[in-house]
Amino acid sequence: MAASSLAKRLSKLEQQKARIAAEQAKIKTDERKARTRRLVEAGALVEKAGMLNLGANALLGALVSLADRSKDPARVAEWAKAGGQIFDREAKSRDARTEPLTVTFAAPPPANFSARLRAAGLRWNKVLNHWEGLAEYAAVAALAAEQYGAVQRLRPPSEWEPSAAAQ
Repeated sequence: MAASSLAKRLSKLEQQKARIAAEQAKIKTDERKARTRRLVEAGALVEKAGMLNLGANALLGALVSLADRSKDPARVAEWAKAGGQIFDREAKSRDARTEPLTVTFAAPPPANFSARLRAAGLRWNKVLNHWEGLAEYAAVAALAAEQYGAVQRLRPPSEWEPSAAAQ
């Protein structure tokens, strides 16, 4: 009886050990994915800053120079403000080209088509059974036409065009 009790305890310990190893592997994978994501973001920022065309040595030199200056909190605050303004301008520009739309299809589109609709800025409304969202009309109209869909503007153009709003 004592031997079976000991065997059960050993079995439970082995299971715990396996669970811990699986959790550690998941943590390691999550950390690797987060690092990869951050590296991709950094590369996109280098491109956005117009520095992608620099050679590796020049780019590294520029980044090391920035790293030296990053010890000054006031300078970092200035950089953050300038970067925030750039992102805000881009968001306003992007938002100025979008409008509220709905898209309906006579027959359900193929499953792989849904990803393209989501990438255009739409989401599925299961209550109203249509796609909806803020998106560029021309892009969505061309996409919907591939599957014989109908695009509806939810507001007249005069209410969303930046030139009309500025007047």
